[in-house]
Amino acid sequence: MSEVVTEKAGRVKGLILDVDGTLTDGTIWIGPRGDEVKGFNVHDGLGLRKLKQAGLLVVLISGRDSKAVTRRAKELGISFVYQGVQDKVRVFEELVATTRIAPADWAFVGDDLPDIPLLEKVGLAVAVSDCSSDLDRRVHYKTQHPGGSGAVREVCELILRARGMWPY
Repeated sequence: MSEVVTEKAGRVKGLILDVDGTLTDGTIWIGPRGDEVKGFNVHDGLGLRKLKQAGLLVVLISGRDSKAVTRRAKELGISFVYQGVQDKVRVFEELVATTRIAPADWAFVGDDLPDIPLLEKVGLAVAVSDCSSDLDRRVHYKTQHPGGSGAVREVCELILRARGMWPY
């Protein structure tokens, strides 16, 4: 871990996550009635709970609308959930204004091309290990784990350790 990444992670007060391909593995199952089914990793969920317990803000921004995301966010106590969003930077700017958390104090985890504009605005830009190669040169940190398989937990631990708040 570079000192720059540790320093940036230590400043983080809010974590924004893309959903499909980041919080999930990107697979979208569509049932015979048209219902979407997504898989979420419990390790990621625990990491997000620890982040929230430490007083950090967690936000989900997705380009798709999904009842599964709404339910998972509710289970994790995440109240800032934006779905069907085409302009993630606009939502980010609203968050900065509303929360008064400076752009440099936000982290964002993404996996694909629509995430690039927001990755370029935050203090700590993170991509999951199985991201589009176009993100590689635009991020400060690339996880060891792929999306939906512990990448988010890895980022939660990174932030909490850098802030001296990882409890173990």
